[in-house]
Amino acid sequence: MTRTAPRTAIRTQGRRAYSAAFGTGRPDRRHPLVAIAMVLPLAALLAYAFGGWDAVVAQASSVGEMLGR
Repeated sequence: MTRTAPRTAIRTQGRRAYSAAFGTGRPDRRHPLVAIAMVLPLAALLAYAFGGWDAVVAQASSVGEMLGR
């Protein structure tokens, strides 16, 4: 446990050197609308594959009953 910090520092330096050499730095945060546009197709596919809105409502109601609401 005492040698964790030096290893982490070395690993961080290696990542910085790699991203500086190959230009693979992380970009700034993406806009929330872009994130939503990326997630919606997957969400629609999963909703279709697993029963859609009815399954969500059934699960939510059963959790609500379990919690006594």
